Amino acid sequence: MNQISNIKWVAACNTADVPENGGVCALIQGEQIAIFHFARLNQWFATQNECPHKKQMALSRGMIGTQGDEPKVACPFHKKTFSLESGQCLSGDAFSIKTYPVQIENGQVFIGFEL
Repeated sequence: MNQISNIKWVAACNTADVPENGGVCALIQGEQIAIFHFARLNQWFATQNECPHKKQMALSRGMIGTQGDEPKVACPFHKKTFSLESGQCLSGDAFSIKTYPVQIENGQVFIGFEL
């Protein structure tokens, strides 16, 4: 995988490892990353796995959906929702989560990390 601009692409898993319309967690460079395959939108997303509300490593097990046109994930414990694109909390709280770029190549999921 090539380095484009200031991004280092790291192989995370195979596309077959991620359920359609669901997520998995991968430990990449010491960080738990939640990877989502939003099949209904034909899109892939990656965020931190830690929900900032109660500091639980759980977002990969959250439910994905949309709020208007905004793809989102809901924490499975307290239902705080976050944009899968910007990381902004959509529940009206001041929380946010880190998001990562995703590329799919030859059946593999790559996560982009800023250099």
